[in-house]
Amino acid sequence: MTLDTTAASALRGALAAHLTESGTLTDPAWRRAVETVPRHVFVPEFLRQQPSGVWETVAEGRPGYLEEVYADVSLTTQVTDGRATSSSSQPDLMLTMLEALSVDEGMTVLEIATGSGYNAALLSERLGSENVTSVEIDPDLVALARRRLTACGYSPLVLVGDGRRGHVEGGQRDRLIATVGMDGIPAAWLSQVKPGGIIVSPLGWGNVRLVVGDNGQAEGRFLPGGSFFMAVREAGGNAGVPYPGKPDALAHRPAIVDPSVPFTEDAFKFALSLMLPSVGMASETEGGVNVAAQLWAADGSWARVEDGQALQGGPRRLWDVVERAWTRYKGNGRPVRERYGVSVTEDGHRVWIDQPSKPLAE
Repeated sequence: MTLDTTAASALRGALAAHLTESGTLTDPAWRRAVETVPRHVFVPEFLRQQPSGVWETVAEGRPGYLEEVYADVSLTTQVTDGRATSSSSQPDLMLTMLEALSVDEGMTVLEIATGSGYNAALLSERLGSENVTSVEIDPDLVALARRRLTACGYSPLVLVGDGRRGHVEGGQRDRLIATVGMDGIPAAWLSQVKPGGIIVSPLGWGNVRLVVGDNGQAEGRFLPGGSFFMAVREAGGNAGVPYPGKPDALAHRPAIVDPSVPFTEDAFKFALSLMLPSVGMASETEGGVNVAAQLWAADGSWARVEDGQALQGGPRRLWDVVERAWTRYKGNGRPVRERYGVSVTEDGHRVWIDQPSKPLAE
């Protein structure tokens, strides 16, 4: 593991300049953190999937490795049973979320999902290691992150645990940031952030910024831009089957919405990620046009739409939800992410459009 080189330092500076020019970096302190923390130490190798599906390892010393590590891209760092299970997120996304925390010197931060440790290093550089706690469910990733953080001179508290529970023993923090895909904001987080504190977390295919109130509840809006983190471990995911052949129970009707329409709009796919959490979605194209769509869920629900027909099975009618959502989406003027907000209580979260009195789903 090479701690630093002149080439790496120059590439960090170029990355920081790129993020500043794009408008992502506006706080000079975060720019200095990007210029200082050696990302390559936290990603000594990464994996790239070939068209054949085979994962290729790109390691330190390989031509182009260093340039790719310091490019504004996400890098897969762990594959389990052929599926990516951890990554070093795209720097643009990481710094967008870090800036949204609105931190000041001396503030304490709880990070959910340590991953490679790079984000914890940025937090430690910005706020001091003593103010950073990070929780990760994978003990192997924790061991690697601790070693790499130590090599770079950082010593945040890195713990093995389920991030959905936070870190109760640590008391209340000023800020909480999650870097793992979430279908809901855990109630446990609310009591671990001080009143007036901020939570930044993925929710569906977006990132929400919440302010915790004196009543222990939280509320806020989504940030601009997408968010495509790997799902939190053991959350069920969308581990159903896309099309189970000829199931015993089947609903078959004409499709009101053609599959070529809604899945071409990112803003609508984001809305669906909130209305159908943990539901897998895929489309099939011919000549650049969507000709079929599939949805599937862990509870066995599924839908397939093609040739003007909607086939559905399982306990839920997923395409019915899509069509209701499409009608509501158009009726609200095709809202972008920033128009959506979230209110969180101990009983769960509620998504709304424009104002809390206007729920996304009724």
